[in-house]
Order: sequence, then structure tokens, then C-alpha cells
Amino acid sequence: MARNKGKQTGNRNQRKLITMWDAKSPISEQYRTLRTNIQFSSVDEEIQTMLVTSSGPAEGKSTTAANIAVVFAQQGKRTLFIDADLRKPSSHYTFSVTNTFGLTSVLTKHSNLEEAVNIVEPLGLHVLTSGPIPPNPAELLSSKAMKELINEAKNDYDLIIIDTPPVTAVTDAQIISSLCQGIVLVVSSGKTQIEDAIKTKELLTKTGTKILGVVLNNKQMKDNTYYYYGNH
Repeated sequence: MARNKGKQTGNRNQRKLITMWDAKSPISEQYRTLRTNIQFSSVDEEIQTMLVTSSGPAEGKSTTAANIAVVFAQQGKRTLFIDADLRKPSSHYTFSVTNTFGLTSVLTKHSNLEEAVNIVEPLGLHVLTSGPIPPNPAELLSSKAMKELINEAKNDYDLIIIDTPPVTAVTDAQIISSLCQGIVLVVSSGKTQIEDAIKTKELLTKTGTKILGVVLNNKQMKDNTYYYYGNH
């Protein structure tokens, strides 16, 4: 079966995927540190399914999730990135791939996983975009088909990274978390309110899925013009 292949083009996309266009930058190094910390976050089992989310919009979760996927693919892991933000998807812009078919196409049986996946070269990173935006995102994400898709993907990939909508906006992230082994929460320096972060942590904790850590995004260091990404 022929598969689509995406290639990053344009300054906007390059800025988002700094781990691809400037792998030696301090920011890229922070993403590799984040990768290492994720790998050591669980001593009992290897993390294979991971959800990335945030408290609110525009806090950098999608950019963070995409770059995490890139550094794992650079390590040689067979990685699948799933854009499960069915309300405001962005992966097709970030990776410059088509969105004719995607997650919603697979969940509604209009396509299978192999047909819907885009391969981003030269990494070999597999990207499942959102597909056409549905009128019922929560129902699709909580469906039996979603669970079946994750189980199928687990047989084919070393790591599955899922980007979801913000936690305080809708319940989608909480729904999907039950299918994942761990959660990475993204907070934005100077933007995320402490009370929102605490509420988000409480909501995610109730799902029973382990919070692997928190990524502090957009923290500008005084001694460097770069923005560093750190995790706790």
C-alpha cells in the first residue's frame, strides 16, 4: 500500500520542529534530555503509549509533542505521532503533510491505519493527522474503535505519542489517558495560571494514569537568547 511522505517546508514549520532543522541547538538538547527522563520515568515497564496535553490553549503542547516524537525517531525508535486534538488539529501544518485521511477516518472505518499514516522523511517518523474534523470528538475518542487502534499500533510501534486538547477546555484528554501508560503535562512560563495547573493535575490524576512529568515551556534564560524547555 502506498503511503504519503511529508517533508518540512517553510519557516513557521521549521521553527516548530527545531529538533529537525537545528539539532545542535540548546533547545534541541533540552528535548533530548526530556526524552531521557521519559525513558527513566518508569522502572517497572517501558513507556510505549504517552499522552501530551496542557491546561489551556496556546501553551505549546502540540509543538512539544511533535518535537518529542522527532527526538525519539532520531534515536531509532519506531514512533507514531497521533493528532487526537480533533477540535483544533495542527500536525498536518507542523509536519507539512496531507490531512485528507487521518485519525477520524480510521475511527469511522473509512480508512485503515496503514493507509492513513504519513511518513516524514528522512526520520521515518509516522504521523497520523486528525483527519476531517468530526461533530462528535468525545464520542469518537471514547469509542471501541479508538481502543482497537491503539492496540493495533502497539503491535507495530515502539512508541506512540498522542497530542490531545487542553484538559480544562474539554474532557478529551481524560478520555484518552485511560489508553496510555503516561502523561506529559506542558505549562507555559508566564501564561499558565497556578490554579489551572493544579486543577489539571487533579483531573488527570483521577484517571489513574501516571503523570510522567511537567514540561516548562517558553522560559527565557537571561544568559542566552534561546528559549529553554525544562522538565520537573
